[in-house]
Amino acid sequence: MVTTIGEVRSYHRSWFTLIFAALGSCVLLFIIAPLLALVLSSSLGELSQAVRDAEVTQSIRLTLAAALAATIVCTVIGVPLAYVLARKNFFGKAALLAIIDLPIIIPHSAAGIALLTVIGRRSLLGSLTGGLMGTFAGIAVAMAFVSVPFLINAARSGFLAVPERLEKAARTLGASPWRVFFTISLPMAWRDILSGMVLMWARGISEFGAVIIIAYHPMTTPVMVFQRFNDYGLAYARSVAVVLIIICVAIFMVVRFLARQRAIQEPQNA
Repeated sequence: MVTTIGEVRSYHRSWFTLIFAALGSCVLLFIIAPLLALVLSSSLGELSQAVRDAEVTQSIRLTLAAALAATIVCTVIGVPLAYVLARKNFFGKAALLAIIDLPIIIPHSAAGIALLTVIGRRSLLGSLTGGLMGTFAGIAVAMAFVSVPFLINAARSGFLAVPERLEKAARTLGASPWRVFFTISLPMAWRDILSGMVLMWARGISEFGAVIIIAYHPMTTPVMVFQRFNDYGLAYARSVAVVLIIICVAIFMVVRFLARQRAIQEPQNA
C-alpha cells in the first residue's frame, strides 16, 4: 500500500492536535474539578440558608461594591497612564513597568503591611484622615493595590493595538490630543480596557491577604469564608464560598455577553 505525503502529514497533524488537546484538557480539569466539587458538595438547603443570612449578604455587597469602586477610580487614573506607556518612550520606562507589576509579585499579606505604613492610624495620611483601617475606603484601597496591574497592562495592550498612524492623521487635520484620545484611541481600545476592568474587579473580589490586614471588620466575603472555616468548619464556609462563586460567574457571563454583542454590532454598523 502506498502512503502519500499528504496522508503522512495529516497523520502527524492529528496526533499533534490530539496530544495538545489532552494536555489542555488536563489544565481545564485542574480548574473545573475543585469548583465543581465545591458546588456539588453544597446542598440547596445550605445555599438557601447562606442566602438568607444577613451577614453573608452584607459581606457580598461590601465585597462587590468595594472592588467596583476600586476599579472605577483606578480606571479614571490608570487608563491615561496606560496610554502614556503605550505611546511614549522615556528614560526609566522599563523600571516603571516593573514597578506597576510589583503588587502581583509580592506576597499580599506583605502588601497589607506595606499599606499600613501609608494609610494606618500612625501614618501621615492616617493622621489626616483618621486612618482607613476597618473602613470601606481602606478595603477598596487594599483591593486596588493588588489588582490595578491587571487593568493598566490590559489597557496598555489595547492602546498598543491602535494604529498610531490614525492618531497622527487626525492630529494633522487639526484635532487636539484630547479629541484624538476620546474619539480614536479610547473607542478602539475599549475591549481591552473593559477586559482589564473585569480582571481587576475579579481580582479585587478574591483578595484576602491585604484586606484582612487593613480591615478584618467589616468582613469581605473571602475574610468571612476564612473566619467561618476556622470557627465552625468546612460546611459553614463552603456554602458562603459557593454563593459568592455563583454571583461572580453570573456577573462575568453578563459582562462578557454584552461586550461580545457590542463587538458584533460594531462591524454591522460600520
